[in-house]
Amino acid sequence: MDDKADRAGELPEISRRIRRLIGRAIYRFDLIHPGDRIAVGLSGGKDSSLLLYALACMKRWSPVKFTLQALTVDMTDGNWDTRPMAALCDMLDVPYQVVTFPVVSAIEGRNERSPCSFCANIRRGILDGTARQLGCNSVALGHHLDDTVETVLMNLFRGGRFRAYLPRLYQDRSQVWVIRPLVYLTERQVRLENERLGLTRFHLSYTCPFSSDTERARTKELVRKLEETFPSLKSNVQHALETLTEDDLWRHVCQLRRDDLGETGNQLRKKSVEGLQEGLS
Repeated sequence: MDDKADRAGELPEISRRIRRLIGRAIYRFDLIHPGDRIAVGLSGGKDSSLLLYALACMKRWSPVKFTLQALTVDMTDGNWDTRPMAALCDMLDVPYQVVTFPVVSAIEGRNERSPCSFCANIRRGILDGTARQLGCNSVALGHHLDDTVETVLMNLFRGGRFRAYLPRLYQDRSQVWVIRPLVYLTERQVRLENERLGLTRFHLSYTCPFSSDTERARTKELVRKLEETFPSLKSNVQHALETLTEDDLWRHVCQLRRDDLGETGNQLRKKSVEGLQEGLS
């Protein structure tokens, strides 16, 4: 990205495939409505940087009119250098606000080996609450397809449930919608698009002190190894999430047996059992 483009107010275009995948998610999951005030969670990484850039570009040409507000939760209680993110917001003409909270100190006090969930819940609560205070009705997060697959596997292995976060979810407590426009993009696509657009110069120079040995880091490595044998793993998990029906669930079979067969079906089953018992006697 050159300075000439910056001064002219012209932003380099996002690649066609990236635009198509983001647009597909927005359309399919009904993520943006006319008049929406969207707070974008800007962490300073590649995911949120591309998300903000994409929405800012879309805002310029989309017939659907909406406004943007960038929000950063400084986990170090004021020690982050947020100037690169402020520069990105200034270039995109998006208002920017930083909220400080000692998340890292709180995690250290809990002495947890894998504090990702605790950290995410704190940051999400701050984001949602601040967005509401600023009059926003939606919070946009930069989760991509890799995040989705990792979350599915973590929930499966840890909690015995096949589930992931939703592309769109209403938060009753904060009364805001959480939207995820990047859910169809892989992490590799996000990284390459950041490099192509020159967004890396706006990234935050900070490494989470807990990032190297967490459950998510271990799951990410597992996904990498599984892809060596199953190259379509991520797209297949995405397909499963979008096509899973009640007919695929064991509990649905139980409900059919109890409720949906009706009296005639139960009578037929009873006669079949009685006939089997007679044949064995």
